[in-house]
Amino acid sequence: MLRWILGGREAQGSVEKNPVLFIGEEQPKNWFTELQVLKGHFDIVRFLVQIDDFRFASAGDDGLVLVWNVETGERLLELRGHSQQITAMTAYTHTSGENTHTSLITASSDRTLSLWDPETGNRVQTVSDLQSSVKCLLVLERLCVWVSGGNELCVWNRDFQLQCQSQHHDDTGISATVELPKNCIAAAMDKDIVIFRLTMSTGSRLSVAEVRRLSDHQDSIHALININVVSSWLDVLCVEDHS
Repeated sequence: MLRWILGGREAQGSVEKNPVLFIGEEQPKNWFTELQVLKGHFDIVRFLVQIDDFRFASAGDDGLVLVWNVETGERLLELRGHSQQITAMTAYTHTSGENTHTSLITASSDRTLSLWDPETGNRVQTVSDLQSSVKCLLVLERLCVWVSGGNELCVWNRDFQLQCQSQHHDDTGISATVELPKNCIAAAMDKDIVIFRLTMSTGSRLSVAEVRRLSDHQDSIHALININVVSSWLDVLCVEDHS
């Protein structure tokens, strides 16, 4: 279930409208109103990904990927294929000539990766029998590759072919990644931030290697985000678990 608080436009079309949430005196500073409740998931929703200006996708513990119309709240597609919860999802936009197409990449606890066409709902590519579950996905548009993080950092091309991977890590694995300049990636690995660099060798072969490890955190790192990608390749903000 998704609670719609993305703006002030009312839903249109045949989708059932829900009453606007009344904000009483107990919430005097709340400027947002609940416009719709989008029903379709049977368990916790953990991921929301924008496809374009008119559509977004949601996914979570029920293993479903649902595509929604942003303006009306209409459920456009239901993507079924994973047998367990979705652990990561991202949009992958690529250009061929004058045409631009956005696909969805999903990862699941069933140890599979899937590429979906949000226009048709078809699963275009699948990688199965992975050694571990993928916990995060990152698209590197400039290099035309994407990265999955689990017990290894794996680099894939847009045809779902594995290009290279890092060495096997401990059971905690990689929980978050973020792109840095100079073909580098910051990866959260338990209490450490590990910096990897992608290198293009002769013959256009990619390789990935650890170049630095930052180990000053006291708790597990759950998220990473760039705060400045111009001045320094180490300007990364992380979120720790202090629970």
